[in-house]
Amino acid sequence: MTDPTPVRLLLADDHPVVRAGLRAVLETEPGLVVVAEAATAEDAVARAAEGDIDVVLMDLQFGKGMGGAEATARITARAGSPRVLVVTTYDSDADTLPAIEAGATGYLLKDAPPEDLAAAVRTAAAGRTALAPRVAERLMNRLRMPGTALTRRETEVLALVADGLSNQAIGRRLHLTEGTVKSHLARVYTKLGVDSRTAAVATATDLGLIRR
Repeated sequence: MTDPTPVRLLLADDHPVVRAGLRAVLETEPGLVVVAEAATAEDAVARAAEGDIDVVLMDLQFGKGMGGAEATARITARAGSPRVLVVTTYDSDADTLPAIEAGATGYLLKDAPPEDLAAAVRTAAAGRTALAPRVAERLMNRLRMPGTALTRRETEVLALVADGLSNQAIGRRLHLTEGTVKSHLARVYTKLGVDSRTAAVATATDLGLIRR
């Protein structure tokens, strides 16, 4: 017999049109009900704490202020917290790893078919992992080749290199010494088989380790 209790959802995204689209898709599904929306990560954290949410659909980018990964960590740190399903356009390691480490139950891309979105919500509500195929494949590759996979910190450093920051500026941003930044980059070069910042960024982008 099917459980009549609906899965209660919170939609957290800073774009009203995205929230409207998610609501339109999910409310056609039996057993799913959207009970709240949040336009900022801070609002999502506060709303998720009220006790009437089963799954939070969380974007990663919210403009200014807190990001989706930090919001996910704050939500999942509480006892009895709702599950968090990340729904975003970004599938690089620089995005997926922090979100999953923060406690996200699932990670889906916004171009997923409606039926996949609904299935992922139900999977997350049941406490099981739901991953976009591209994300799952890269996570499996990391496990198969741990010696060549970039660590989260190495990925962070390389993403800031791609943004045009100097080693000194990266150190300030991440609270690292300049020497530590250089050490991270040296390991990145070795793992990617390159010998320059430009080549490292190009290779990492092609591999989906950082955003284009």
